[in-house]
Amino acid sequence: MMLLDVKDIATFYGASQALFGVNLHIAEGEVVALMGRNGMGKSTTIKSICNLMPPKSGEVRFDGATTGRLPPHKVARLGIGLVPEGRRCFPNLTVYENLVAAARPGRWTLERVNDLFPRLAERRDQMARSLSGGEQQMLAVGRALMTNPRLLILDEATEGLAPVIRQDIWRAIRTLKGDGLSILVVDKTLSELLPVADRCVVLENGKTVWAGPPDGLTPDLQDRYLGV
Repeated sequence: MMLLDVKDIATFYGASQALFGVNLHIAEGEVVALMGRNGMGKSTTIKSICNLMPPKSGEVRFDGATTGRLPPHKVARLGIGLVPEGRRCFPNLTVYENLVAAARPGRWTLERVNDLFPRLAERRDQMARSLSGGEQQMLAVGRALMTNPRLLILDEATEGLAPVIRQDIWRAIRTLKGDGLSILVVDKTLSELLPVADRCVVLENGKTVWAGPPDGLTPDLQDRYLGV
């Protein structure tokens, strides 16, 4: 079953057009990697899916429903959990308070999140601002999971983290995939990203230029669309 369907969206920052025709879809239980060099429209695509930056044209459908007229919080309530770039935890709340602030009933409980990230249980009563960057990233993922989403969106989930913490995040992503959660993930670490992805979507200059299975992303394509 198709969970998310993005059709030919165009999105603007004021008068400046950022997306010129992005197409992607995600089925139930599928992990899709959204790829491209810096500045090619990945984060804008995510903001458009969540209606933080509504597209001027094209269509976003989630579970068959058009999201175009919905405010972002109602899009989230449809079942989209966002882990934004830069984490954006609530700094003046404790780990526990961050996790329960937007919690909704479902399979993902505080106990399950703590099992996935034991460090969060250890730091339950610490203020989020006192956590390391990696711990804040775990908290951001855990907070999104506590909304019990049908689709989890991870924007640069391991950027700037120490290698051991990156491995913790990738381990969690593999666990979530095994649990059947649909995931849209942006990351630059191809060695970790490609093995977990079912399909890849590549953007260039705000357009979808390639989509297919990870083994179809040849070295030539990687060099053309992802190389520095």
